[in-house]
Amino acid sequence: MNLLLLSGSLREGSVNGATLQTVQRLAPASLSVRIYSGTEHLPYYSPDLDHDPLPPAVQQLRGAVAEADAVLMCTPEYAGALPGAFKNLLEWTVGSVVMNDKSVAWINVSTAPTEAKDAHASLRLVLGYVGAQVIEDACLPLPVPRSALGPDGLIHDP
Repeated sequence: MNLLLLSGSLREGSVNGATLQTVQRLAPASLSVRIYSGTEHLPYYSPDLDHDPLPPAVQQLRGAVAEADAVLMCTPEYAGALPGAFKNLLEWTVGSVVMNDKSVAWINVSTAPTEAKDAHASLRLVLGYVGAQVIEDACLPLPVPRSALGPDGLIHDP
């Protein structure tokens, strides 16, 4: 099984990124786990660009999603919604069918009192537009404080 991990944060040392790196490290050997790392290279979404030949970064994103059996996301909340770069990534999946019927879930690592609920409500809405199948039992609230990050960039809190 191929699992693609998508982080909604571009921040160096992000708790969201560290959580996905930890998932990758702890995954059983029978699972192929890949972290997508091209978010910052995607052009701003425009229907005018959504045709062949696609920008190379978009080809890479859509190829990674198409190859995955399932997608696991971890995203922060900015200004009550999804971070712009992550929303842009998701918008590039709207113009194709790569997310259609794809099994998806997320880990919510927020320690804020609002628990990033607006970001995840927005994520659920966008995933509906792209035809993804949210696996509710796999969506996990897991508050991770920044202090749990080790020097290796992984989460070190049992």
